Amino acid sequence: MVRVSGLGRPGNVFGRCFAGTITKQASGQQTRGLLTRSYAEGPTRPPLLAQTIPEHFSSVVREHGDRWAVIARSQGPAGRLTYKQLDHLSNGLAHGLRERGVRKGDRVAVSLGNTWEFAALTYALFKLGAILVPLNPAFNAAQVISALAHLEAAHLIIGLETNLAYKPPRQNISLLTAIVPDLASSNLEAPSVPSLKNVILVDNSSGRLEEWKDFSAATSFEELLLDRTSKDKEVVPDTPLDKDEIVNIQFTSGTTSSPKAASLTHHGILNNGNSIGSRMGLTPADIVCSPPPLFHCFGSILGYMATATHGSAILWPSEAFNPTLVLESIQAEKATALYGVATMFVAELELLSSGAIPRAGFEHLRTGIAAGSSVPSNLMNKLHEELNLKGLTICYGMTETSPVSFMTFPDDPLRKRIDSVGRLLPHVTAKIVSVTDRSQILPLGEKGELVISGYNVMKGYWGDRTCTDEVMVTDEDGKTWMYTGDEGEMDAEGYVKITGRIKDLIIRGGENIHPLEVENALFRHKYISEASVVGLPDEKYGEVVAAFIVVHNGVQKGLDHAGVGLEEVDAMHRFTPQNRLTKNEVKEWVRSHLSNHLVPKYVFWISSYPKTASGKIQKFRLREMGIQCLQAATRSPVPVVQAEIEAARDLVDSPVPGIQAEPEAAKELEVETRSNLGDK
Repeated sequence: MVRVSGLGRPGNVFGRCFAGTITKQASGQQTRGLLTRSYAEGPTRPPLLAQTIPEHFSSVVREHGDRWAVIARSQGPAGRLTYKQLDHLSNGLAHGLRERGVRKGDRVAVSLGNTWEFAALTYALFKLGAILVPLNPAFNAAQVISALAHLEAAHLIIGLETNLAYKPPRQNISLLTAIVPDLASSNLEAPSVPSLKNVILVDNSSGRLEEWKDFSAATSFEELLLDRTSKDKEVVPDTPLDKDEIVNIQFTSGTTSSPKAASLTHHGILNNGNSIGSRMGLTPADIVCSPPPLFHCFGSILGYMATATHGSAILWPSEAFNPTLVLESIQAEKATALYGVATMFVAELELLSSGAIPRAGFEHLRTGIAAGSSVPSNLMNKLHEELNLKGLTICYGMTETSPVSFMTFPDDPLRKRIDSVGRLLPHVTAKIVSVTDRSQILPLGEKGELVISGYNVMKGYWGDRTCTDEVMVTDEDGKTWMYTGDEGEMDAEGYVKITGRIKDLIIRGGENIHPLEVENALFRHKYISEASVVGLPDEKYGEVVAAFIVVHNGVQKGLDHAGVGLEEVDAMHRFTPQNRLTKNEVKEWVRSHLSNHLVPKYVFWISSYPKTASGKIQKFRLREMGIQCLQAATRSPVPVVQAEIEAARDLVDSPVPGIQAEPEAAKELEVETRSNLGDK
């Protein structure tokens, strides 16, 4: 799931058409005014674009050719491309790729950061009709091999180094030799990926790596660009492109299970990006600062596709997230929009708070998108005040729906932009159904599973018919519905509130507890930076609430009111009794805001969460770590089915693309656990 917040300027001619104005009920009747049950359809205007992505891109180039399309600021002048330059560069790359065997329908894996090379490759592959498969550059060899083998990928384009947030560059030579053992050979042989025909290397090492020049089995990215004359030659695919063909395979985030390969079409991602940009009010004058990665739909569709459909410029401060470079890029380029997940925004605000970055230079910002999790009101207010993001909104989506389905309007009340994910995008339908009876559409205000239908629903999971059939169901009228796995409720105006993942619900003594409710209460504490709540097994209640908490820099953590076990977080700060937080205080805070059964039994301090590439917390891993720590502390099995532990461990250790286990986080939890066992 992707939860997004951002705003656009008012003035969209279709801005006040929404699901509750003229709503077609499931019976086929139309009702003016408010909804009568949890079923809504988005506006039918403007009409959907009927083009392929290259066809639409050509029209943007004709109209806005001399405007900036891409500003990859860390790459200097080479990273600045107008739409005309991007078009010419992608043409040249397309011809170079074709000479090396790339054909329509080939799966081409790209493992790069936010760079001009990735920007140009995207359109080169789309023009050829090849299928772009973005991979997380942080993947290890096992994960890359698993992804390539699953998709039977024929081509891999990868950087010599991987630049990660807050870490030094990682060289990828050992990863490459794990895939192609003899890179020096003139013949490419990849025993673990028999389908692989081509490896193309992008030198992003700034001269740190030289041995790759002897790799005869691989091709240099620069070689693709040697024939500069091809930039003006039209790219003609092997057979004509069709808007309903698969053009992009995105791996899902893997928050509750192993990632799956969602197959997306020209029609789906082009129109979704266009609708997002239109609702934000993007124009050719906008510069959108987008730190989220291009290998995720947040960076590629909400970012790159939304800007490209509106002739706007996209600004990438660096290959991977760097909060200092984000703020400096906004100031230098006079960016008008900022994207990010909550943790990114928190890091940027802390730089401003500490004085490391001057507060001036953000007056051009007017809009933005925040994704990955809910945005608490205190964070929303800080973004309004300190970064001038006055109109932040929320939108909702998931990789399987290309990705956005719901989004608030720019002039929606602030409370709606905090408490809901907005209303439907054009040409999308949604309903809330009973978790136990999918045929039952629920009354307004009742919680159930959110189900989506429309142009944006994926073709299916690549190579996985079983999982596809579990989530995509065609009804008796021939309409295909995507069962999101998210619990939500709909009001009479068509606003939807997401109350959590159905799999994340905590059942304590037979009573359902929504983690988001507890998390929102914790977020309101001035010392808490992030909070995530999961259920842990309990002999008496079946499950109990456990809170995993990240405190703000400089806040002292303690075990209890007596101060036993205090741990300094930042040695540069002087601590006072008022600048600390204990576990008992956390529990009392929740008790003062919510009922007793919602108070966490366990409170864990943690410096960072296991997260997906898009910044979403992997709660199944928190649960698995919590179980292991409780078992270690008691030296006896926690009451949980052993198969559940093994399943969770399999997810953590699986080579299927995802994020690997973080032993440092697990060690943190181990030293905290004994004190938790005494807290009731």
